Amino acid sequence: MASKSIKVLDWNDVLERAYHIGEQLTHSQEMRRYKETRQEMEADGGAAALIESFKRLKEAHEEVERFGTYHPDYHTVTRGVREKKRELDKVSSIAAFKQAENDLDELLYRVSRVIADSVSEQIKVPSNNPLYELGGGCGSGGCGTGGGCGCSSR
Repeated sequence: MASKSIKVLDWNDVLERAYHIGEQLTHSQEMRRYKETRQEMEADGGAAALIESFKRLKEAHEEVERFGTYHPDYHTVTRGVREKKRELDKVSSIAAFKQAENDLDELLYRVSRVIADSVSEQIKVPSNNPLYELGGGCGSGGCGTGGGCGCSSR
């Protein structure tokens, strides 16, 4: 039987490589775009006013959520939150920021997925994209228990 030569990494080497990846991400085009669009959004007085208004509506929504549809203002407040969200989505500085935020999130997910898959395809990688969760199954962070995705721990 031939013996395999396994290279054991020193923790310092692993941490140094992780730090290097972090530095690359910090200087990536996605991060630069995220920072630029965030500054533009924060400098946009109209956007700032809408965001503050939305925050107040969300607080009111959290209050009525405690009682659900039994609260007398539930439908009014819920409709108001949806309308304000649509209004926010129409503001160009906010839309640009949200797109940049999604692009950065996608980059971070892909890097995490590559790292996780290099260890094992069964490692779960959190994502803000619900479509990744729908994929389920083995190789996409599946359950490993034979549940809905059909994979098996055996």
